[in-house]
Amino acid sequence: MSQAQGGLSVSDFFYGSVTLGERGQVVIPAEARKRHGLQAGDKLLVLRHPHVRGLVLARVDDMRAVLDELQQWKDLVAQMAQHGEEESSSE
Repeated sequence: MSQAQGGLSVSDFFYGSVTLGERGQVVIPAEARKRHGLQAGDKLLVLRHPHVRGLVLARVDDMRAVLDELQQWKDLVAQMAQHGEEESSSE
């Protein structure tokens, strides 16, 4: 398989196909569940992909961690911007 960014191959991102059932349900392939530690009862968020007509699944706890990290980056950028404004006004 061809290599994607970071030395990962396409097969590292592809688990197969699923069929949408009458009630809108899909079964996540066993390999994907195993590789990502998904278990019955896990809460997942279903998000629209920002660039393609598709969906993204993410564990609620994992998404909280991502949002916490983004908040830290936001705070850092705000501090840097404020520090830059203070330096500009003191000149």
